[in-house]
Amino acid sequence: MAILEIKDLHKEYGGNTVLKSINAGVEEGDVIAILGPSGTGKSTLLRELNMLEHPTSGAVIFDGQDITQANEAQLDKIRQELGMVFQSFNLFPNMTVLDNVKIALVKVKGVADSEATKTAEKFLAKVGVADKANVYPASLSGGQQQRVAIARALAMNPKIMLFDEPTSALDPEMVGEVLKTMRELALEGMTMLVVTHEMGFAREVASKIWFMSDGEMTAYNTPNNFFENSDSERVQSFLAKML
Repeated sequence: MAILEIKDLHKEYGGNTVLKSINAGVEEGDVIAILGPSGTGKSTLLRELNMLEHPTSGAVIFDGQDITQANEAQLDKIRQELGMVFQSFNLFPNMTVLDNVKIALVKVKGVADSEATKTAEKFLAKVGVADKANVYPASLSGGQQQRVAIARALAMNPKIMLFDEPTSALDPEMVGEVLKTMRELALEGMTMLVVTHEMGFAREVASKIWFMSDGEMTAYNTPNNFFENSDSERVQSFLAKML
């Protein structure tokens, strides 16, 4: 049974159509790579899955609830279960790494400070930056900052992790450490949707591929069907440029 369903999702900005009748489902344990040329609605789709942007029409069903109809109080709770990692890290520069990870636990979930500290330390260790707990984000590399952002999302114990081009702002030598963390999450069974241009990750780690072009989406049930067996000229043109 799908934990997340997208039904006839449509998005317009003014007279510009960004998403056209998107339909898809996500099952627990899926690792879905969302691929396609720049400017085809991939990030918009991801942001609409936790209502950071609202669709023009259609529905997003999460755990049986149409979250497009939820009020802000309900969305605050729903977003705790839909962890989001952005390409620009979005860490608080005036807080230590530890405080960045535990602030939502304390402020949003009402977790006691001591318990939040233990949880934050656990997930910082999980992503390999436990030794950076007491420093400030400015002293970290981009790859380390992104792993802190992943730890912050994981600390909320989400049911799904949404990654919006998590390596695109990183220097090439830092990409690998973030992808390694994401591979480990996938192996542990975390349900993940990843907007990415990293074709190796999509081929090796994803269980499904969603390909987006001109606001439309084609879903592939295996990476092999996408990379080796797609008869779409649009897909073949995209892969010729990316591989």
